[in-house]
Amino acid sequence: MTSAGVAEFTALTEISLEAWNRMIAVNLTGTFLCIQAAIPDMVAAAWGRIVTIASSAGQIGSPRQGHYAASKGGVIALTKTVAREYAEYGVTANTIPPFFVDTPMSRAAEAARDIPNPEQVAARIPSGRLGTVDDIAAACAFLCSDEASYITGQVVGVNGGAVV
Repeated sequence: MTSAGVAEFTALTEISLEAWNRMIAVNLTGTFLCIQAAIPDMVAAAWGRIVTIASSAGQIGSPRQGHYAASKGGVIALTKTVAREYAEYGVTANTIPPFFVDTPMSRAAEAARDIPNPEQVAARIPSGRLGTVDDIAAACAFLCSDEASYITGQVVGVNGGAVV
């Protein structure tokens, strides 16, 4: 199962209703629709693993990203709700809210000068580096494994120690 995500930087008072709705539609409604489509098969199998990708912005907020932070906070709340609603059917649901991960989207934000350069960001992370897509994938793989069968409803920070 996959879902898309978008981000942009706009002052709260300048976010148009259209931009707000698009952010919620892609980041939150898209996640909801993917989960909703997968749940019946998981319940029928009495087994399932859902891992959503949120953002640290959904935990701590993010200047000039009110709509993004709200959408990702919604993903966290949705995931916790799914975990509580479907645990009895053998379905787990957890969310990973990364801090800064080196992706094309973060590189575009850097190029637009919406975020500092990677070296400046890495200096604010206790591990001293940006995350990678492999870091996120490894956490997803674990949460989808049988070894994680008793982990549900959790926010699993893959963030180099930057967010607690």
